Amino acid sequence: SSPAVTERRIENPIINSPFDAPTRHFRFDDEGITEEIVDGRRPSAYFMPIPASKRKGGKQQELVFDEWTRDRLKETAFVNQLRERVDVWRHLDYPHVTGTTRRLLEHWIDPGRERKLFFAQVEALETLIFLAEAAGKEPQGAFFTNELRRFAEDANPGLFRMATKMATGTGKTVVMAMVIAWQTLNKAANPQDGRFGDAFLVVCPGITIRDRLRVLQPADAGNYYRERDLVPPELKEGLGRAKIVIVNFHQLRLKTKLQAPKVSKAVLGKKAETAGVFTETPDQMVRRVCRPFGSKRNVIVLNDEAHHCYRRRPTRSADTTDEQSATYVEDLKGEAKKEAAQRDQDARVWSSGLEAIAAKVGIRAVHDLSATPFFLSGSGYPEGSLFPWVVSDFSLIDAIEAGLVKIPRVPVDDDAANPDQLPTYRNLWVRIRDDLPKSGRSKTAPKEGTAPLLPAALEGALHSLYSNYEKAFAQWEATRAGQSGATPPVFIVVCNNTTVSKMVFDHVAGWSRPIPEVPDGTGEVWVPGRLPLLSNVVDGRPAGRATTILVDSSQLESGEGMSDEFKRLAATEIAEFKQEYAERFPGRDAADLTDEDLLREVMNTVGKPGKLGEYVRCVVSVSMLTEGWDANTVTHILGVRAFGTQLLCEQVVGRGLRRRSYVVDEDTGHFAPEYAEVYGIPFSFIPASGATVDPPPPNPTHRVRALPERAAHEITFPIVTGYRWELPERLHLA
Repeated sequence: SSPAVTERRIENPIINSPFDAPTRHFRFDDEGITEEIVDGRRPSAYFMPIPASKRKGGKQQELVFDEWTRDRLKETAFVNQLRERVDVWRHLDYPHVTGTTRRLLEHWIDPGRERKLFFAQVEALETLIFLAEAAGKEPQGAFFTNELRRFAEDANPGLFRMATKMATGTGKTVVMAMVIAWQTLNKAANPQDGRFGDAFLVVCPGITIRDRLRVLQPADAGNYYRERDLVPPELKEGLGRAKIVIVNFHQLRLKTKLQAPKVSKAVLGKKAETAGVFTETPDQMVRRVCRPFGSKRNVIVLNDEAHHCYRRRPTRSADTTDEQSATYVEDLKGEAKKEAAQRDQDARVWSSGLEAIAAKVGIRAVHDLSATPFFLSGSGYPEGSLFPWVVSDFSLIDAIEAGLVKIPRVPVDDDAANPDQLPTYRNLWVRIRDDLPKSGRSKTAPKEGTAPLLPAALEGALHSLYSNYEKAFAQWEATRAGQSGATPPVFIVVCNNTTVSKMVFDHVAGWSRPIPEVPDGTGEVWVPGRLPLLSNVVDGRPAGRATTILVDSSQLESGEGMSDEFKRLAATEIAEFKQEYAERFPGRDAADLTDEDLLREVMNTVGKPGKLGEYVRCVVSVSMLTEGWDANTVTHILGVRAFGTQLLCEQVVGRGLRRRSYVVDEDTGHFAPEYAEVYGIPFSFIPASGATVDPPPPNPTHRVRALPERAAHEITFPIVTGYRWELPERLHLA
């Protein structure tokens, strides 16, 4: 039997400044995190899951952990050694760097900056700069680059990869812009220096992130170089030489050129296929993707959410202990096998695409950015193990202690019969999985037009979390009178398949049943959702504006269209949003939008004033929502799926971690705490398991903008960096 679960509550875990290196951290012991604060920075480490015992036949059962002791803390020696060396190099005032790099570093760490950069962002660049410019000239510095080459040869032959690990919400996109500025400006200053480049291929997992990353283009109106003041005024002109191509990894897939029946392919044979008659060859794909680079070669790759990009371990070798915990796709069963197979396929497309580009055009270096650069089940590596080429680490716990993200709060008490178990609403999946239908419209799925019947524990979790949401909504309503453009708090539910998501959606938002007496089948009765603030049915009819939406994020993100089945499930909401789109934007034609475009627009603008998703209060999602989905209004998260590792927990919880306010308290120098309520996700190591005092409402904000009809007369204010007096060459006494 497992030991009793002991919960420790830390009311306010923010103990460090967001702009300085961490100086304190909470200590862990064998039962988890403690309230004891230890001086010094926490070493880089991660939680390695201990596999459960195997079933008969050698098939490993699902990883389920009920307490912190089921995980083991593993320090990342390489990161810690490199961190220490970079600390020394920093205190020596950055020796062995170019003049351009020094000017950038001075600008980034200037204490007089109006908008300071987070320490996590600056440290990430310091580490990359040290490796590229100083390591070869520092005592024992070559050890780090040699190790990275060894890691690359083992896992990524032909690609020199460096991974930057930063928790969701700590500013990875800003770091990408800093990398581009550092490389481009150095190339402009010394075109012959082979350490630098000005051609960048940015690869991301979906089109939502691709669209958001346009801020990396210096010509974009909202580019981060200006918005975040990343480049000194005298160097800005050099940014113009950067060539940046941003794609979702699906663009690296070999596209079909010609549809042909199987008999034609059989007659023409494999030679025709290799020659690119039916599908692109790798060289043709590279020419398509890299055409904007022109004659530029040796591009620099930036992989956003890089945990999707890895090469599957090719062989098994039973002579190592780590191999005993490694799994391949064929080792898994059911939905776990289906998910792993899709991940494996996507990883192959991404990694093989980069290898083709390296062979044809050349790749100078690959910079990976991710909050969770870990191997998952089916990869052939131990599940939950860290990419060995990680060079810097600012973890979720570090980010919470620095106040950079919201603090996840999980259930700590309920009426569970066994006091040795986690609260029911914490580890929800193991209690409901056998009562939920499998994927697809099978015999286990509820019939159309019938009331959604959820397992009792799931219904209880929904209503318990909703009661907390009601309080957050009431607080928002009480304070929004003094705010301009305030949008409501958002409740998200992450499900395992479309059948379950539809059941949850109907329970939350409402549903309809046909009236048999109406002969043409057009009659229907609308039943309101069980959670009133989130219901799309009001007074027996669909509301004029949907407050709850149903999305399949994996389908939306591919850019390849949603299934007809899912479109049917979301038909009512799609129709309502088309009508609202036509009303909001009279000059545009909603008919020009595909259903995918419309749902993506709604999802991407949740929490954004004046946009289509402005008033959305609930998102019921299949998959894990978009990893680049940056709605900072998420306050409540419910997981209705399996969570086999802390990695998956962090990926889902990360959807609700973006802060709303970045105003520093003048007395403490810290950010005020913000919270996200989390149910159904067995997050076992977060610093704040509960809090008895709700945070105060945010200070009123007022959005100042030009009216749409007067946009041409908008007044903008430049950022003044100084003044210069100019006198005529000769002065004449009047």
